[in-house]
Amino acid sequence: MKYVFALVFMAGAAHAQDGPSTFGLPQGCDAFLTVQSKSCQVDHHFVCEADPEGHQRRVGITEEGLVYAGEIDRETQWLNSFHARTGHAETLEPNPVERASLSDLIAKGVDDYDFRTLSDQIGTTRYVGQDTLTGRQIVIDGVTLDETTYDITAYDESGNEIWAAKGNEFIHRDWRIFLSGTGVTRVGTESFDSDDGPVEFIFPGESGFLSARPKYGCGVAISQSDILKENTHDNL
Repeated sequence: MKYVFALVFMAGAAHAQDGPSTFGLPQGCDAFLTVQSKSCQVDHHFVCEADPEGHQRRVGITEEGLVYAGEIDRETQWLNSFHARTGHAETLEPNPVERASLSDLIAKGVDDYDFRTLSDQIGTTRYVGQDTLTGRQIVIDGVTLDETTYDITAYDESGNEIWAAKGNEFIHRDWRIFLSGTGVTRVGTESFDSDDGPVEFIFPGESGFLSARPKYGCGVAISQSDILKENTHDNL
């Protein structure tokens, strides 16, 4: 998790309003994509030479600064993640019951998963769910994405439900990543709607690449739903 925590240490340098206008990558890493989203967040996707082949990193920056840092593999398994708002980190267990697989989703149109993440701060969390391709392709800012539905539930170590979420996301087959969409997260008797879909895709050499400043949907007070979104499907 060395890069995850290196990025956490850099969080103070990524504030949108009073800090640098661009995000500085760790040494040995190269970014390939910046995504500006509807929900006042900008995400940077990059790879690091010290990581195994197929692994990717992502950071999320809001008006507060850096709020998320994570690592996935080629199958989009959530290997490591750090959530700055809650101050906890999670690591994928060594032998999941059923691993998440982007390859299965693309080949079969559906992917079921059942795995646990381990955390010194919050303990073990079990995630059970399913991703399904809807068959629709959506073009956003000139980029073609495949739409998915998701249905996921998180449980604590005792088997009690922590939260559940349903909604739509997107995948990009070549980049092998998920991108946020719309959804509803339920915690107990309360539900929170979200719309975190992408607005702009920015590539190396283009204006706004590696920007530390989110552009869309900003100026809204942080809510409980914002904090809960840090733990849902697209942010692990």
